[in-house]
Amino acid sequence: MNKNPKLELAETLARKKHMGQLRKDGITPFSEHLESVVDTLKQLGIKDQEVLCAGWLHDSIENTDTDYDELSQIFGKTVALLVVSLTKDKSLPKKQRELQYVKILKNSPLDAKMIKLCDVSSNLNAIHKSGLSNEMKAKKVRQINNYLDVIKNDIFENISCYSNVESILTGINNILFHYGLQPAKANI
Repeated sequence: MNKNPKLELAETLARKKHMGQLRKDGITPFSEHLESVVDTLKQLGIKDQEVLCAGWLHDSIENTDTDYDELSQIFGKTVALLVVSLTKDKSLPKKQRELQYVKILKNSPLDAKMIKLCDVSSNLNAIHKSGLSNEMKAKKVRQINNYLDVIKNDIFENISCYSNVESILTGINNILFHYGLQPAKANI
């Protein structure tokens, strides 16, 4: 199957920008996380090349020397805006950074929230399989669950638009349950 040249470029750039970066376990190449996010987007039936490009690039502004202008110039405004809506401002103090990120995430487009859902799934799986203490795992899972709380209503409102979203949510909910947290469900 032929790939879209723009998508190939996003993958290549993401792998290059994150080269040498490891996940917090200190072993797993960071690019495996990006690939996991994009693979999960595809499992959801997402074929939009801009969304898939943003999936590859979603951590590039936050974790590399990439900026909005570079992404906009190479991939267009839509991809750059999706990536920005998934980026924490590391220049802010941690508490303010988190508050701002949650606010931006809450107001982000559905495509960004779907990328975040896939990011949450990938991160929860990585934490669950990690060698961290159960206490540290639980702390990290709670933090990630906060992001899920911000996006879940929009996900549930649009659940019929995506194939396999139930299985992604089941995997997420199994991990949440394991750490004593309530499953993700729509607020009624």
